[in-house]
Amino acid sequence: MKSRWSDAEAEAAVARYAGEGVSAELALRVYTTRLLGADRALVLHGGGNTSVKTRITDGIGDDRDVICVKGSGWDMATIEPAGLPAVRLAPLRWLRSLEALSDEEMVNQTRLALLDNKAPTPSIETLFHAFLPHKFVDHTHANAVLSLVDQENSAAIAAEVWGDEMIFIPYIMPGFGLSKAAAEASESAPEAKGMILDKHGIFTFAETAREAYELMIEMVSRAEDRIAGEPRKVYPARALPQALPDLSEIAPIIRGALAESLGGGAWRRVVLEHRRGDRHFVDGADVADYARRGVVTPDHIIRTKNKPLVVPPPEVGGLAAFTDAVSDAVADYTAEYAKYFAANDADPSAPKTMLDPFPRVVLVPGVGLFGVGSSARAAAIAADIAEATIRTISDAETIGRFSPLPESELFKMEYWSLEQAKLGKALKPLQGQVAAVTGGAGTIGAAIARLFAVNGAEVAVLDLDDGHARNVAAELGETAVGVQCDVTDRGSVDRAFSEIVERYGGVDILVSNAGAAWRGRIGEIDDATLRRSFEVNFFGHQIVAQSAVRIMLAQQTGGALLFNASKQAVNPGPEFGAYGLPKAATLFLSRQYALEYGSVGIRSNSVNADRIRSGILTDAMIAERSAARGLDEQDYLSGNLLGLEVTAEDVAQAFLHQALALKTTASVTTVDGGNIAAALR
Repeated sequence: MKSRWSDAEAEAAVARYAGEGVSAELALRVYTTRLLGADRALVLHGGGNTSVKTRITDGIGDDRDVICVKGSGWDMATIEPAGLPAVRLAPLRWLRSLEALSDEEMVNQTRLALLDNKAPTPSIETLFHAFLPHKFVDHTHANAVLSLVDQENSAAIAAEVWGDEMIFIPYIMPGFGLSKAAAEASESAPEAKGMILDKHGIFTFAETAREAYELMIEMVSRAEDRIAGEPRKVYPARALPQALPDLSEIAPIIRGALAESLGGGAWRRVVLEHRRGDRHFVDGADVADYARRGVVTPDHIIRTKNKPLVVPPPEVGGLAAFTDAVSDAVADYTAEYAKYFAANDADPSAPKTMLDPFPRVVLVPGVGLFGVGSSARAAAIAADIAEATIRTISDAETIGRFSPLPESELFKMEYWSLEQAKLGKALKPLQGQVAAVTGGAGTIGAAIARLFAVNGAEVAVLDLDDGHARNVAAELGETAVGVQCDVTDRGSVDRAFSEIVERYGGVDILVSNAGAAWRGRIGEIDDATLRRSFEVNFFGHQIVAQSAVRIMLAQQTGGALLFNASKQAVNPGPEFGAYGLPKAATLFLSRQYALEYGSVGIRSNSVNADRIRSGILTDAMIAERSAARGLDEQDYLSGNLLGLEVTAEDVAQAFLHQALALKTTASVTTVDGGNIAAALR
């Protein structure tokens, strides 16, 4: 591991933040915290923390001795000065005189000591930092260090690698007790450069930001050198099928098995993140042993649970057997988790409520690993941690035997209220669901995609124009994807849905929105134009619906097919027969799907909209049709019972309603401001 300190970058950070009234000490604390956070071998997804002890003038002009420590919710890789809230040191250090302090009161006291009561809650390890005398303190969960301390003889290994330069602290759960123990150990060894926390991580400390940071690099490098000095662990391989199914066939089966039925057609769904991982590790004959002994650091358990799920490898042509095997494996996993909870929830004075018992990591020999989460971001975090775990366990097995904390200690961490608070965000209505929107780069499609993303769905924007699809997806956030798709080409559709499945694990909602309009009197329009309209406005809906249904059937968790029909389907307009005829067929198609797939929980509904500014109803067409009726454009667009123009966002709201209406199928929602002539009878 190499130091990434740069004098030029450090000076630039000081200059940049000086303009915001930030001291050089705090600016350098931000700079080195970012250096640590950017290295995934040191820190992953909110793990680790840093601090600096300094003086700050408070809001009434008094100079205060404070500790600026990483705040909850901030990532070290992107931290800003606001992510290191200032906490008065004197009241924190007074707490050390107490014999005991509850976790809740510890948090309360740190918040009471904030200079700014609107600042983020300081790290749960604030007292650890505050009780130490050193100016700069750095803490990471470095993979190489964990490989050495996740051993039965960890103390002896630590003495061999670091000697007296690093204090070894036997495992104590984070909190007040660990903070006091660390302070006492530091006082007994004032020349030490840091601490190794058994089964937990590493601290380094110094009087300058650079020195504390480079001590971290040096001490972690020693661990890496110790591992590199041993021959690599070789895992005996298991026998694998000669051919494996495509990932697009495997993922929906796993995703469906991990969904939890909530009754009434509702499901707690998850999103998957596939990684090839270290196949040597995943394909090992004994993977169910070494991969399931426990997490490499207690900090990971709230995101990955203690153990991954290991399922048998699939075989081509054996998907039914694989489905059964995965289902059985999930059932065994959840039953095992319930036993783990019952065995460790032993304090009748503080009974706990069991968390969901489903895994957050799945290992599939021959395929790789899947991170599992309520969102694509959560799934990616689980996958990142799983990959780091694999590297850490492999290194631990290289020098000895991977021996993490016992389940009793990990249970305390998993059910620690201060850890659970990190995940305590309310779920959005479409959380965990994957929505595919065809014609997603158009006016209506983009409005649908935006609204579904705001409500928690992972959204795939499908469009004939690849660039526009990706642009819309980029507006939705980092987890959305834009996919090129010609809905009239079955090969293009199959490739698009395979890409969606490989990205998220499956599909739950199809908004079949793509369409195009051709005009002409029905008795005079040529066959080629009419056939082309049917290809886009009927067969396009059928092709994408078939692809979606295939995935939904594999998932066995129902789903929603939502079709953009049209007022033209029930109330034809002059010279729009070429458009209205296939739309009428699509309306019938929606009901046919409702009839034939309702028994497996797949709902099928459609939206009939009229006079929406879009790629079909262009400005030129609005002008033309307004003039033909002797109206100005606004009167034409608002020519309905409500006298209001209907927008793409109104259509999106109708589709959202249908996506959430769990007991509605074969329905048509009209979005036209009121048009009696187009009302369904």
